Amino acid sequence: MNRVFLVLMIVLGLAACKDKSTLNLSDPLQSGRGFIEESLKGNYDEAKKYMATDSTNTDYLERLKDFYKKMGESEKNGLKNANIIINGTENISDSVVILNYSNTFKKIPSKVKLIKVNNEWRVDFKYTFSGNL
Repeated sequence: MNRVFLVLMIVLGLAACKDKSTLNLSDPLQSGRGFIEESLKGNYDEAKKYMATDSTNTDYLERLKDFYKKMGESEKNGLKNANIIINGTENISDSVVILNYSNTFKKIPSKVKLIKVNNEWRVDFKYTFSGNL
């Protein structure tokens, strides 16, 4: 009996320590939601894992991180507890998707562009600010 209990505790412990950094980049909706969710929570190191790597995207994310640091606690908590609302998607091509979304806290429509790079869907964050495809 003790052995079964010990094995069960080890299995449950390993499940609790499961690596949450496993990203689902095979679907644009999942990649977009992951990026948005981590951004709302202020987890910008995690959000960055969903982005296409370039200096402009990194710069915009750093600016957002700085802006978030200056927010009041009530606004941060509102964003952390917000749900993502997917308003729609626009399939521009087989490698470009625009995700239209808002959240239950701010309720402001926003867009994020996802691009397919090496069979992974990555956020092209600069689109959110420039609107250029």
